[in-house]
Amino acid sequence: MTDPGGTLSAVVHGRRSIRMFLRDKPVPRELLTESLELAMRAPSNSNIQPWRLFLASGRRRDRLVEALLEQATRGYPATVGLPESFAELRREVGKMVYGAMGIARGDREARRIAQLRNWEYFRAPVAGAVCVHRDLGPVDSMSVGMFLQTLMLALTERGIGSCAQVSIAHFPDVVREHLEIPDELTVLCGLAIGYPDPDFAANHLDTPRNPVEANVVFRED
Repeated sequence: MTDPGGTLSAVVHGRRSIRMFLRDKPVPRELLTESLELAMRAPSNSNIQPWRLFLASGRRRDRLVEALLEQATRGYPATVGLPESFAELRREVGKMVYGAMGIARGDREARRIAQLRNWEYFRAPVAGAVCVHRDLGPVDSMSVGMFLQTLMLALTERGIGSCAQVSIAHFPDVVREHLEIPDELTVLCGLAIGYPDPDFAANHLDTPRNPVEANVVFRED
């Protein structure tokens, strides 16, 4: 096993959503396998372990990206699965991300190019799709989320970056075709895996989090 080199707290604080990877620096299979083995320890309802993950690299990854970009250039939604009541929060984080990239608010072409990188998996050498069986519900999707978080933390511990991408789920048929995903599985999101580009400013963005009391209610009486 790889030397952890830090506490859980350090790994959690060190994780970032990477938006530009080193395309030509491959991820060693042994480190990816180690991370996946740790992620498989995630809890799940009745231990059914509902997560299904499809990963592509090399030419398979390139064909997938080419097909996704072809679809995305025809049009894509501003949000995927996000109600309008939460849109302001998306706009706030968008300002931070585009600001870190040096993209002015009115520069529509630069924003369009940046948005299309989503379907390029931000140039990550490993492109993935996270899935769950179509007959399973929210409880089991929650288990998939715990698997995914554990995987991303395990990758972070090994110096490997990642980004969970809801945008990929907007074109599930493309992803299904190129990764040969069975019909009984629902595509929940994409997953980009690779080494972060250290010169890309947005990779160092530390987005703020709410104070605990904004999201947690203690009942003690």
